Amino acid sequence: MSCNGSTEEVLQQVNQFWSMLDDLCVNDPAAYRRLMEKQLKEGAELRPELHSCLCTQTLEPKPGLLYINICSWKRVPAPQDPNSTLPVCAGQLVTGTNEGQGWYAVLDVALNPTVLQETEEDKSDIKEIYMQALSFAQQQHGMQISQEYRVVNCGPKSSPDEIHHRLGFQKGSKTSKQPEKVSHSPAALLQEISSLRSKEQDEDSAAQMIFTPAERQKKDLIQVISTTFVGPQRPEYQLEVKTDTEGAPCAMELTVELPKIRSMSECQLRVSKEDVLLEVEDIYYLIVEFPKTVNEDTASAIFSKKTRRLQLKVDLV
Repeated sequence: MSCNGSTEEVLQQVNQFWSMLDDLCVNDPAAYRRLMEKQLKEGAELRPELHSCLCTQTLEPKPGLLYINICSWKRVPAPQDPNSTLPVCAGQLVTGTNEGQGWYAVLDVALNPTVLQETEEDKSDIKEIYMQALSFAQQQHGMQISQEYRVVNCGPKSSPDEIHHRLGFQKGSKTSKQPEKVSHSPAALLQEISSLRSKEQDEDSAAQMIFTPAERQKKDLIQVISTTFVGPQRPEYQLEVKTDTEGAPCAMELTVELPKIRSMSECQLRVSKEDVLLEVEDIYYLIVEFPKTVNEDTASAIFSKKTRRLQLKVDLV
């Protein structure tokens, strides 16, 4: 089967682009470094950032604690004017149990950065946002919660990766359109790729967010932006503490069932002193906290193609 002309043109552009980057890296390392830093900065700016965390008591569906992460996120639009509704993007509600503390729930609420910046000048504004976030949790999730809250540093399951994941980390499906003209100059090609990248980011955002009419009371100033994100599933796993010959804890061993993958190369694995992140794009997503501090430099992972099982072992500090 032969490729059509448009496909060949796209492949030529991709090959030329990588060739340009190689030449730039060799001939002008400083410019190459600036380009890479710019791309990394743009990617980081699209991630939500934790602004503050509220903690309040829940009465229903279970007695416990509710943590609301107030986040700053550029993908949430700013209000059109001071009197308009406040656009808000909410993540998935997650629940769990902490030893000694009992049942808890975590909810992420993201606003445009300009909204939160304005609250630095008027502290009453941030209190209003906090109260609206509590009201939102009650209305959207049928919870009965206390209106008294405290601001804490961070709640459970609230690492940057977890917040990013719950608020809509995904890659939307895109349809490629061939350009009418193919430009072969380095500057034009980089500009074209940059513009296409910006367009794809906008499409991602549109795919993740749907504006829904807000059934507002007189004081309800929040316009809910719900996500259509259906995330990767959480795989089954088992975490064990291994002991040495004298019975003292010496290592952690994590076993994860991954029946939908065939190779270790499909996995992205990150190990820190406190936790491990396992991600298979669009398929699996797992964060596991270690009960004891580990030495991440000793981590080793093996994937069995026969059993489709990943085993990670890391020594304790």
